[in-house]
Amino acid sequence: MTELPTRPQIAVIIEDDPNVRTLLDEVFQSAGFKTILAETGLDGIDAVETHQPSITTLDINLPGIDGFETARRIRNVSDTYIVMVSALADESDVVLGLASGADDYLVKPFRPRELRARIEALLRRPRVEAAPVGATAAAPAPAEPALRRNTSREAPAVPARNPSATASLPTFDTANPAGKWSNHRDLSLNMATRTVLVAQREVVLTESEFGLLATLLESKRRVRSKSDLALVLRGGAFSASYFVGEPDKRAIEAHIATLRRKIGDNLDEPRYIEDVRGVGYRLTPQSDI
Repeated sequence: MTELPTRPQIAVIIEDDPNVRTLLDEVFQSAGFKTILAETGLDGIDAVETHQPSITTLDINLPGIDGFETARRIRNVSDTYIVMVSALADESDVVLGLASGADDYLVKPFRPRELRARIEALLRRPRVEAAPVGATAAAPAPAEPALRRNTSREAPAVPARNPSATASLPTFDTANPAGKWSNHRDLSLNMATRTVLVAQREVVLTESEFGLLATLLESKRRVRSKSDLALVLRGGAFSASYFVGEPDKRAIEAHIATLRRKIGDNLDEPRYIEDVRGVGYRLTPQSDI
């Protein structure tokens, strides 16, 4: 029986500097990607919407709309992995880039081998598949939490807690893979359905935020360093050789800050995630002391 040829993955490169654009093109083509090149944010958005690439690289300083706005608009039309590649290395730029919807942030000048390692690590992470355009989704059963992916990356507000209403979580059938939950206080995470509940209300997280929360829940009170968490998001395969720089650590800080906001945590009086100064993060105790 004749095997069908493997369809190459697609990468969209949004970059106005021709030299950088050529370098990115070479990196992706050497990794087996079909590349689509764009010089402006608007052209890049059109390319992403048309081709639905696996991964998109995005500069910040672009003609017309900048990379931050471009990322926000891409998130409305696609679930592509976004890697911002920019000469802007300030913490505020990294934080804003990730908050705009980027999955990773790489500072120019970059090393091609490191970019390729980051691409491979991103693609190893499971991605929730978006429903085809025009498809009609089945309505969820009333007793089940909605599992829609929020491509705008805006999280629903966490309501004020009523202690009597959130004292206990519902019981799930642990014999069913859909019932395997990790719990901390009134926060629950399901790896099978990639669902997060806070006080029994669903919270929509990005892949990076979900991965960080899952890692912290698994680690419980064991401290996870920023470097360790950065390697977790890279997929772990490069743990022996992957260099974790300050931008990587700032990216973890930005992800944790956004995660806290979405789950309704408080940095000054944390309910779920606490800082370990100079080291990293861990879960709070199960109950207030």
